[in-house]
Amino acid sequence: MVSAVARQSVFIITHEFYPRRGGIATFTEEIAKASSGLGYPTEVWAPHAPGEKEKSWPFPIRRLPLKGTHDFSCQMRLARHLVANRRTLRRATVYLPEPGPMLAMMTLQFFKALRPRRLLLTFHGSEILRFAESSTRRCLARALINRADRISTLTNYTRRLLCTHFPEAEAKTVITPGALRSDFATAQPRRTICSDKVVILTVGRLHPRKGQMFILEALKALPPHLRQRIEYWMVGTGRHSDYEMLLRTSAEDSGVTTRFFGDVGDDQLDDVYDQADIFAMTSINHETSVEGFGLVYLEASAHGLPVVAHAVGGVPEAVVDGVTGLLVPPVNLPALTTAFQRLVTDAEFRRTLGTNGQDWARRNCWARSAGVLLGS
Repeated sequence: MVSAVARQSVFIITHEFYPRRGGIATFTEEIAKASSGLGYPTEVWAPHAPGEKEKSWPFPIRRLPLKGTHDFSCQMRLARHLVANRRTLRRATVYLPEPGPMLAMMTLQFFKALRPRRLLLTFHGSEILRFAESSTRRCLARALINRADRISTLTNYTRRLLCTHFPEAEAKTVITPGALRSDFATAQPRRTICSDKVVILTVGRLHPRKGQMFILEALKALPPHLRQRIEYWMVGTGRHSDYEMLLRTSAEDSGVTTRFFGDVGDDQLDDVYDQADIFAMTSINHETSVEGFGLVYLEASAHGLPVVAHAVGGVPEAVVDGVTGLLVPPVNLPALTTAFQRLVTDAEFRRTLGTNGQDWARRNCWARSAGVLLGS
C-alpha cells in the first residue's frame, strides 16, 4: 500500500540537471528516476536546455528560463517562479537537492504562503562552508535547516561537516549514498586491450582542485623507462583557461604522452574507460571547496579500473584503500609517485583492485537512497 506521504507530489527543484554534467547533476537525475520508480508523482524543475538535447524521462520536467548559477539575478528569477506556483507547492513535497534553489528558498521561507507541506534538502559539502562563512547566510541557512523535514548527505564525512557547522541538522539528517548511474548497472566486464602502454585516466573538470597537476608531477618523477610506458588521458574542460595552459605546458615537459579529450558523451566515455588501465583523480580540499564524495570513482570502479586518489573529504567512502584503489595523503608527491609506480609495474595487482572495485561499485542502490530520503 502506498503511504500518505508517498501520495504527495514531489517537486525536485534544481540548477544541476541534464545536460549539465557533474556529480550533483547525476545525483539529482538518479534520485528523480528512483523517486518516480517508487511510485511518487515526481516532477523536476530545471534550467532551460536546448530542445535537441532533451532526453525522455519517466517523469514530467519543467524547463525554467534560468542560467542555473548562484548569482542574485538567477536566485530572484527562481524565487518569482516559486511564488507564482505557491498554491501547488504548499500542498506537496519540495526537494532541493543542491545549493542553487536553497539560496532562492532562503529569501522566501519566512512567508507562510510559500511553505511546502514537506521540505527536503541534500548537502554535498562545499556549500556548507560557504553558507557558514557569512553571518547573514549562516542565519538564513540555519532557519532553512530548522524548517526542513528531512536532510540528506551522500557521506558520513559530509554529515559530520554539516552537523559541525549547523548542529540543528543532527536529528534530521540521513545518509543517501551515491550509486552507479542507472546506465552503468548492466556494464560489461572490461575488454582486454593488448598493448604495452599503461593508460592512466582522469575524468573531471580541468580545475586546480581536481588535482590533474599533481598527477603530472608524480608521473614526471617516475624513472624514464616507466614514463615511456605510460599515456595520461584527461577528459573534461573547465573555465580556468590558465590552468589548462599550465597543464599542457607541464605535459610537454613530463616525458609522458598526454592526451586532452575535452568533454565527451557518455557512450564515448564508456569506450575511454574500457581502454584505460588506471583511474586517477587527486582532488584536494581548498578553502571552502571540498570533495564530498565523487561519483566518478564509482564509475571507474564499475569499469574494473584500480583508483589512485587523495585521502580527503568523502573520498575514502568511495575508494577503499588497498582494496579498490590506493589512497595517498594530499599533496604528497613521493607517496603519489610510489602509488603509480606500484600499479604501473604490477598488472596482477591492478586486476585484483579492479575486480574488487566492480563489486564495491554496485553495493549502493538509488531506490534505497530515494526511499530513505522520502520516507518510504
